[in-house]
Amino acid sequence: MTKYKKQYVDVDVAMTADGTMLPRVIHWTDDQTFEITKVRSITPAPALKAGGQGDRYTILTEGRERFLFFERPTDADPEASVGRWFVEAPYYEPDP
Repeated sequence: MTKYKKQYVDVDVAMTADGTMLPRVIHWTDDQTFEITKVRSITPAPALKAGGQGDRYTILTEGRERFLFFERPTDADPEASVGRWFVEAPYYEPDP
């Protein structure tokens, strides 16, 4: 069974005049970049595979629909001032 983890990623974002954040490019950990061609929806929702809560962006990238999450800081994380982006990435545990 595949397990998932939060994979925090860098994201280029455009801000609209009304304060809406629109992600434009995802920078993956191995220096790959993925252009976001469309943001289909933005809704508060849990990350069901990896855990956590945030704003779930349903995006279109490379012709496929995916989820990108914006995790807002909590009282438990006083160092975080704004929030951060993550995706649900497969995690494979090594065999014992």
